[in-house]
Parts: sequence; C-alpha cells; structure tokens
Amino acid sequence: MRRPPFSPALLERELRRLVPGWPECRLLIAFSGGADSIALLAALAELRAAVASPGFSLRAVHVDHGIHPESRAWARAAQRSARRVAVRCGLRRVEVVAARGDSLEAAARLARYAALAEAMRPAEVLVTAHHEDDQAETLLLQLLRGAGVSGLAAMPESMPFARGMLVRPLLRVSGSALRSFARDRDLRWVEDLSNADPRFDRNFLRQAVLPSLCARWPGATQVIARAAHHLGEARALLGELADADLDAVQDGETLLIPRLQRLSPARQRNVVRRWLERRTLRPPDHRRLERVLGELCAARADSLPVVTWRGAEVRRWRERLYAMPSVLPPPLPLVWRPGVAPEIALPAGLGRLRMVADSRGPFSRRALPAALRVSFRAGGERLRTEIGGPHRSLKELMRARNVLPWMRDRIPLLHAGRTLLAVADLWVNADCRATRATGRRVRIDWIEAPSVKS
Repeated sequence: MRRPPFSPALLERELRRLVPGWPECRLLIAFSGGADSIALLAALAELRAAVASPGFSLRAVHVDHGIHPESRAWARAAQRSARRVAVRCGLRRVEVVAARGDSLEAAARLARYAALAEAMRPAEVLVTAHHEDDQAETLLLQLLRGAGVSGLAAMPESMPFARGMLVRPLLRVSGSALRSFARDRDLRWVEDLSNADPRFDRNFLRQAVLPSLCARWPGATQVIARAAHHLGEARALLGELADADLDAVQDGETLLIPRLQRLSPARQRNVVRRWLERRTLRPPDHRRLERVLGELCAARADSLPVVTWRGAEVRRWRERLYAMPSVLPPPLPLVWRPGVAPEIALPAGLGRLRMVADSRGPFSRRALPAALRVSFRAGGERLRTEIGGPHRSLKELMRARNVLPWMRDRIPLLHAGRTLLAVADLWVNADCRATRATGRRVRIDWIEAPSVKS
C-alpha cells in the first residue's frame, strides 16, 4: 500500500500523538540545515501559522561540530535557511574529541546532544528530523555491534531529555518523502560533505548496503524500521519487568546480592542494566556485565572486588553492589580562605565545603586561621572526638562508622596549621571545639557529598 506524502497535516498527527498538551507546547528543533531538517522546520512553521495558539512557540538551534573546514559556512547557511521560513535559529559550537575506543561519529553525537541539552529551556520539547531510513541504519549498526533488545530497538519516538523531552515524529516517514516536500516548496539546504565519506560506518551502510537491500527487497527500510518499532515495544516490556525487579532487590542506591541472586540470569542482567541506567552510568559490555554478576556476586563478603569500564564501576562491599562513576585518585591538598570564599569546590566529584554561621556550631570563627588546609587521608591521622576522651585513629573511626573502604581516603580533612580540626562534617576535634561562652560560631557543611557510608 502506497503511503501518503509528507505534509504538515501528517506531522501534526504525529506530534499530537507524541507531545503532551499539543499544540500548547514549546518546540526546539535540532536543525542541521540539511534536507530532512529544513523539511521538518518548514512544516512546523506552516503548523505554527495554522494552529495560531498563543502557547505554541518554535525555535531552532544548529550545532557546529567544527570537524569539517566548511562547518562555519554551513552554520551560516543553516541560519539563513531558518530565517527564510521565519524561525529564529541559535548556534552552538562544540569541540569533538574522540575518547580512546570511541569513533569520531560517536564523539560527535555525544557532543551534539550535550549542546542541545544545554540549549533547552525548562519544559521545552526537542524535535529531531530522524526518519525511517535513519532508523533502519541504526538498527543495522546495532545488529553488527552485537547489541541486545535495547540497542536493536534503535531510536525511541519519545523520551525524557534534559529539562524536557525529546521526540522524533518522522520515524514513519522516508527520507525521499522529506526531500520531495523540500523540493516542492523550493527550500534550500546544505549538503554536509562528511555524509558522503564511506569511512564512517553509517555512510557506508547508506551508500553501499541499503541500496542493495532495497534493490533486492523493495521497502526494506520500511520493514527494518517496523522491526525496530516491535523491538521498542519489547524494550518497554523489559523495562517494566526491570522496574518491578528493582523494587525487590534495591535498597537505597545499592543492590542486595542475596535478593538479586534469586532472579534468573536473564532477569539479573536486565535489572542491573536498569539500575545503571537510572544512575546515568554508561552501560558495561556483555563481558563486564557477566563479571559483575559472576565475580562480584560470588566473592567473599569481606573482599573488595571491583569491575570497571570507561566512566563507571561496580563494587561489592559485604552483601551489596555499589555503582558509581570511576573513582579517581585522592586529590592534592587545597588551601581554603573562608574569609574570601565561604565555599570551596572539591575536585573528583567530591562536592563542596561550606562555612555556615551557626549559634551552636562547633568552631569559633575568630579562632580559626585565615587559611585552612584541605587534605585527604594519608594514614596515621588521629583525632579526639570527645572532650577528655582518647585519641582514635581515623581508620578506626571510619571502620566503626561503616565508611565505605574506597571512600576512606577521599573524605576531606580540615587543618589549621598542623592541627586536624575536622573530618568533613563527620567528626570534629574535641580539643578545638568552641565553648558555650564563645560568640560568632560556625560549622562546616559538606555539600553534594558522594555516598560514603554503607
């Protein structure tokens, strides 16, 4: 059955299905300036005039990756194209650096979405021009990478994103239909020359593989995209199962190993992926996921095994699994002058220290030196936590307080000269405490601190 051509009416049906409250919405278009995105932008501009809703707004943003020498000229051309359909187009420039093991394509995609997230306003809807052919290419790429259901489901039609949501209303529209629409309206677009470079995997599929498939099986891209839609439904069902399992095995931010091991191996993998996804951590490959469920879960409760991959790691401590960004080495000492800056940022994702006026605070502000030294445990530190009590080692205090072993040398220590004043906001040196008669008292708060206790 022949499908209808692309039109603003067809686009409106998709947006009504995907965007809550349509047409009372604010749209931000990811605008490359190519044929697909100019067709989307022009159709939306026509819809804006047709719906005439005071709650409907439309703007675009172009991301200049700076990879090609002509990228700045393309950015200017994209902004001119947007002006021709009376839509304001902002510009974001990014620097693309491919990490070890990543392709330039993947690095550019990450940089682009980071820039788009930064450009979004609260409750705005990001709209992209990804279409049926793009969906088919994505599924084939994921298949060749050995992806599971989640990867093979390719691009979802809608998802939460940044401060709003992301929708792809053109996944049921072919690229040729969008180009026909753009030609019929005499729209101008830019051809990104990098799209013709067969060194990039997606371009190779687009130029050499999909044309052969479509010559042998007409409508192949439509069928492949339909398979991605079915896999998307399977992904949603697996997500619902993972959420139910997560409720049963999660305690706070950790997974309880005995409860996890009661699930079948497939459900264990499913729930661990969901757990990491909720913590916005990069998912592990299959081999590392098997190590998490094998080595870590089978290790002795008093051991400290860890499985790491780029940007993330999972650790075992006692009967729990902990997931976190990769733990960096302890930072170097810092100098903090609270009189100049009442707050100091700690490196390596360790949050901030803030001095706060408090009539019951443990320190006299007048007795504190102008400069405090912030360091991290090196070993041998001792502290008296009660007036008249014994000095105890930090190692002993942290063990008694159930401080996680890998965080024990990442808790900030505050010194006045050679005197240890406090261990973050966990312990205070009793010998340095203010008395009841002390005026102008303060306390030290550890803000946005990572989890340090089990």
